[in-house]
Amino acid sequence: MSGIEHYVEELAQIDREIEHYAAICGVDLADHDAVKRCLKQPHGDWADDKARASLHGLLVLRIKVEGEMIAEGLVPRELNGW
Repeated sequence: MSGIEHYVEELAQIDREIEHYAAICGVDLADHDAVKRCLKQPHGDWADDKARASLHGLLVLRIKVEGEMIAEGLVPRELNGW
């Protein structure tokens, strides 16, 4: 598998998980403010909310993978307008 194929598949897997946990948490991925809140501030009660904590971690992971792709000269696909 080439580097491009690896990144494309990895991003697709992450996106599926993000969509899954966003649905569980009631977070509309098209609502940029809601997603930014998930990224900026894990709430105090999130320790008991595994789905929301997972969503936060997956969003952070996606940003890191996007950064790696950009560093390699690749363009990551959008996630719901992002």
